[in-house]
Amino acid sequence: MLAGNQAYEDIKDQLKELRDLKKTIEHEAQAEMGADYDKLDELKQDIASDQEMLADIALTQYANGEEVVVTDRDESEYEPVFSVRFKKV
Repeated sequence: MLAGNQAYEDIKDQLKELRDLKKTIEHEAQAEMGADYDKLDELKQDIASDQEMLADIALTQYANGEEVVVTDRDESEYEPVFSVRFKKV
């Protein structure tokens, strides 16, 4: 049904053009940032790695029956929230 709908096809084409334009703008911004963009990317990876390590430590402490407490610079306390996700192997 959708393949025969001209309005649907037009919108699909517009979406493709907008995605391409978005990618172009992102690449231009990336080029303008230069080394700062690479540093930002490294920082994102470092944050993700630190979050994973913190989760591993909290889970280990929890499994050992220890209290899990995390505090930030302002002395605000955080408690862990555990969840289980599955991924295809």
